[in-house]
Amino acid sequence: MAEENQDGQEKTEEPSQRKIDKHKEDGKVLSSKEMFVFTGIAGALLLMYAFSFAFKPLLFEWGNLFVFTGNDKLDDLPTTKSLDALFFILKISLYVGVPMLVVVLATQFAVGGINFAPKALTFKSNRINPLSGLKRMFSLKSLVELGKALLKVGLLFASAIGVIYYLLPQILRITDGNLKTGLELTQSSFPLLIGALLICLLVIAAIDYFYQRYEHIKSLRMTKQEVKDEYKQTEGSPEVRAKIRRLQMESATKSAKQQEALENMGEATAIITNPTHFAVALKYEVGQLGAPKIIAMGKGLIAKRIIDIGTEKNITSFRSPLLARALFFTGEIGEEISEKLYNAVAVALAYVYKLDRGEDIETPDIDVPEDLRFNENGTILKENGYA
Repeated sequence: MAEENQDGQEKTEEPSQRKIDKHKEDGKVLSSKEMFVFTGIAGALLLMYAFSFAFKPLLFEWGNLFVFTGNDKLDDLPTTKSLDALFFILKISLYVGVPMLVVVLATQFAVGGINFAPKALTFKSNRINPLSGLKRMFSLKSLVELGKALLKVGLLFASAIGVIYYLLPQILRITDGNLKTGLELTQSSFPLLIGALLICLLVIAAIDYFYQRYEHIKSLRMTKQEVKDEYKQTEGSPEVRAKIRRLQMESATKSAKQQEALENMGEATAIITNPTHFAVALKYEVGQLGAPKIIAMGKGLIAKRIIDIGTEKNITSFRSPLLARALFFTGEIGEEISEKLYNAVAVALAYVYKLDRGEDIETPDIDVPEDLRFNENGTILKENGYA
């Protein structure tokens, strides 16, 4: 039966990567105490076996701490022996502690991965809440832990009884032999007993691992509503996505229109440039009714294409960054220019006409209205010239 949340909805959906990452940040990763017990005891036994080869030198080193010769200075003995004892204890601690630390880290890495979560160290009031403690004591998880403890005791006790029963004939005849045969029996029986106990611990650890894995995955499951809410948070609401799609469609349509307008460049009278980022091709004949029209315009690669076509067709270009950006952000292809730009464009076109007639004149200053002075992103510039 699927787990339910506080709203009564069943948690039937697989967890998202975002929820898994959030649980890791809170320190909630898969772990198994029984697996740590098994690997810890197994690692300790292997360490004891490895220490058996270096036991004699360590034993002599320990014995030397209590040896006092006539050459030792009595005043320095307390300090010297204390330091030697401290170094010996540190050495043994490193010999034992480092391998066991490696065993613990390797166990967690194999079970649920290594995870450092500082957030898990923060104080949580529910940990000292008596009601929460009572609830945990009489929860299903507590019953499962009690069952595992009883199973552990039962299996370990049964395995020990089984090994002793198997060795019972030899144990009963131990008095018939000498000390050597007794020690040999003990030496052969001890690994058998330890092996049986380790097998029981391995079985318990495997059961605990799969149970903890099941509980961990169940705690991560989500309701359909949680999936929808998370999708909204990551991908945005349907309204926002619709607006983004609409803007993308408008941008694509505008880009396609700018590409098509390049075919009409032959009708252009002049090109207003930025000088390279923006380009606007205008059409106006002296004496015609109405304002100049925008034949083509674009920025980036399209602007470069407009300038190249203008060079091929001998269309005069006029460089005015403010005017080019104003025309681009306020105009539409095939439409007349903004009324606020009549004077600025008139000055620019008059300059172009005179250049086309071969006159040598100075480049005029173009005055663009302050509310039409844009930067390259289409943001209106302030009085100091910055957006």
